[in-house]
Amino acid sequence: MANPLKEQVIKLYKTLLYLGRDYPQGAAYFRGRLKSAFMKNKDEMDPEKIQKLVARGDFVIKELEALYFLRKYRAMKKRYFDPEKKSDS
Repeated sequence: MANPLKEQVIKLYKTLLYLGRDYPQGAAYFRGRLKSAFMKNKDEMDPEKIQKLVARGDFVIKELEALYFLRKYRAMKKRYFDPEKKSDS
């Protein structure tokens, strides 16, 4: 694997590992799945295939961030929304 691609893959792994701390099913579950996904493709040498895998990882990052923002939004809404006071709009 070329050096720039290796750096991209390591950065992707670290970012996903960081985001996995707040995963709903637990950090240990996420870490295991993440490791198996990376180990499955560890012998890949085709730069185009590696780029596609990194792009897929970036997509997963965006999906995780959306999941976390939605969870925070729902918690805030639940905390501050009073169903007794409905607006007359």
